[in-house]
Amino acid sequence: MSMATEQPTQSLPQGVYLEKDIDAGELTVNIGPQHPSTHGVLRLITTIDGEVVRDIEPVIGYLHRSKEKMAESRSLFQYQPTIDRVEYLSAFFDHYVFVTSLEQIAGLKVPKRMQYVRMITMELNRIASHLLWFGTFLLDLGATSPMFYAFRDREKIFSLFEQLTGARMMYNYYRFGGANADMPEGWLEGALDFCDDFEQRIDEYEAIVTKNPIFLDRTVGVGVVDAETLIAHGVTGPTLRGSGVALDQRKDNPYCCYDEVTFDVPVGQNGDCYDRYLVRMAEMRESLKIIRQAVRQIPGGDTADLMRRRAEGDEAANDIELQIAGQKINLLTYKAPPGEVMTTVESPRGFLGCYLITDGTPKAYRCKWRGASFSNLTVLPLLMKGRLFPDLMAIFGSIDVILPEVDR
Repeated sequence: MSMATEQPTQSLPQGVYLEKDIDAGELTVNIGPQHPSTHGVLRLITTIDGEVVRDIEPVIGYLHRSKEKMAESRSLFQYQPTIDRVEYLSAFFDHYVFVTSLEQIAGLKVPKRMQYVRMITMELNRIASHLLWFGTFLLDLGATSPMFYAFRDREKIFSLFEQLTGARMMYNYYRFGGANADMPEGWLEGALDFCDDFEQRIDEYEAIVTKNPIFLDRTVGVGVVDAETLIAHGVTGPTLRGSGVALDQRKDNPYCCYDEVTFDVPVGQNGDCYDRYLVRMAEMRESLKIIRQAVRQIPGGDTADLMRRRAEGDEAANDIELQIAGQKINLLTYKAPPGEVMTTVESPRGFLGCYLITDGTPKAYRCKWRGASFSNLTVLPLLMKGRLFPDLMAIFGSIDVILPEVDR
């Protein structure tokens, strides 16, 4: 009887495994909440199967600062300086919806000159916000230089804001019924100089990025979402407009002086990361158009010209009030009449609203903030399911979420 010869066991090099011996299955990975990972303290519980994302769950709540509750324990004037932090990249928009809510309740009339100042500052703020998005979005995709270019131009805007408000990021410039001071001499001219310079810079940005083959590979056809899905989730702003919906509060529900200037609402066609990029780049160009028109149309013109006309006894110049119109109020002790109102604005991320209830005391009875980032974040799981893991930062960056607006 013959016996089978026992075959020797074949040894494999260290670190090499046969495919049949591997059953990795799905793996759950925590991304965040450390800041460099997600542009804010956001935790993403991500389920991956190899390189494919099967599920992703955003976990929020790491950045609560009680912005809404604080309004109930401080006077309206004391609360106002703190709301820059509701969405720190769009502080002028935060202030606008808050002061406008009280102005509507109290019947405070804002001088036309100050309405134009508000519009100019908000559009400059929109450009500054989009620039930060542009720089970080490209950095997430591996491009280093655009980050430095974007911050270079943001510094020019910050210099204008510093001249106007004394601060570079947390402004506290608007007041109930107007602003705390008129523009410094030559400020409007400086704004126009920035517009002329930045228009050339956008051309340079697009020459570097828009047709870059690596950028196209990372964004075209990535994170596609239809308008119906976005609307069902309450998504607004450039993310919604990138899917072809021309919804913009400045056009659909005009405020400030937006009905007195001409501009277009850029929209995309495919609803992917690339379209959301194109929409924001086009929006910066539209903001330049608005600023230029506002500078030409602002009552009184440049502050130096206005002061000269007043010194010469021009009655029309004397009629332009610079601060509170109609009535003078003591901001420290002011008690707003009982009322309830919600004011909305088109922020760089979309629909921003402030719901304010007053009860005749110096404090707000209730203050509720509705930020665009919260709703915009809800579509991230839908956009990422079935996508490759490297697409995560491209898709997440394209919807431009700011965490303080999510947690408040």
